Amino acid sequence: MNEDPRTPDQREEDWAGRFQPMYIVRPEADPVQQAQQPVQPQPPAPGYPSIPKKRRLRWRRLIAIVLLLPLFSCATCLLVYVIIPPPPADVLILGVDARPGEGYVTRTDSIMLLGVQPRRMRVSLLSIPRDLFINVPGYGSQRINTVNVLGELEQAGTGPQLLSSGIANSFGIEPDYYARLNFDAFVQLVDAVGGLTIDVPKTIVDTQYPTRDYGTITVRFDSGRQRMDGETALIYARTRHADDDYGRAERQQQVLNALMRKLANPLHWGSAITVITLNVDTDMSVLEMLLYAPPVVIGGGTMDRLVIDRDYILPGGGGAVPDYNKLAPWLEPRFD
Repeated sequence: MNEDPRTPDQREEDWAGRFQPMYIVRPEADPVQQAQQPVQPQPPAPGYPSIPKKRRLRWRRLIAIVLLLPLFSCATCLLVYVIIPPPPADVLILGVDARPGEGYVTRTDSIMLLGVQPRRMRVSLLSIPRDLFINVPGYGSQRINTVNVLGELEQAGTGPQLLSSGIANSFGIEPDYYARLNFDAFVQLVDAVGGLTIDVPKTIVDTQYPTRDYGTITVRFDSGRQRMDGETALIYARTRHADDDYGRAERQQQVLNALMRKLANPLHWGSAITVITLNVDTDMSVLEMLLYAPPVVIGGGTMDRLVIDRDYILPGGGGAVPDYNKLAPWLEPRFD
């Protein structure tokens, strides 16, 4: 029998070594394999409850739908509007010089004709001076700012219809609708949209501006851009002693243009429609207002404007008579 050549001490060390713990050195993980392994979610911080991933995705989709749905609806409505637009419409806008208690049996301080062409998204505005003479059915040649009074004296509420008939006889344009408002309604409408920003082209000083109690005051507007509330915008639109009625008509168009730009913001529609329905005399329904709103709010800031001034009035006495032949090239493509 072969003897173990190890000494007793060597045998004892080998025997003890069998029971020593083993340490295995693992190779470093492969970066590719490590990237493919799913990342374990970290526990939420104390005090913040975790939201399941599926629930978060549902909420995100819901928020996106809520935000995009109005935009999609507006885009769809606009597309349908462009494909199937309503017919053109002409609106007679009358600003009456009414004092408290007078109602509508009063002269028209402002006369404008608004042409709306939905298919072309085009808006046009014609200002007619108050001293112009037109042919009125049943009354012959009349100064245009008195026609509303003639109609109201004949039958209450018919002033706009009589004036529309006179415009149709003289200009060949028969208004489809009318809107008649007094000073208070104008002030409330401007305030309802948060006021207007007007760029005054030159300094205006009027020492004879008429007040509502039949007095006069001095008003001044410096040139440049300025913010106007309803009362200030009314004074700016009515002042005329610094120049003339033609200059006043241009300012009235400027104010209406600024008002249309403010109405391009849908946030003002509710308050504006409220003022119109409560304080403006019109034969347009709310649905018809909304129907013709897109061209007005989109193209109102760049609408075509014309004031019938001395260049469009026939020379000679007997009152101011429009030169219809000269006006026709401008009117025909813009009014139905």
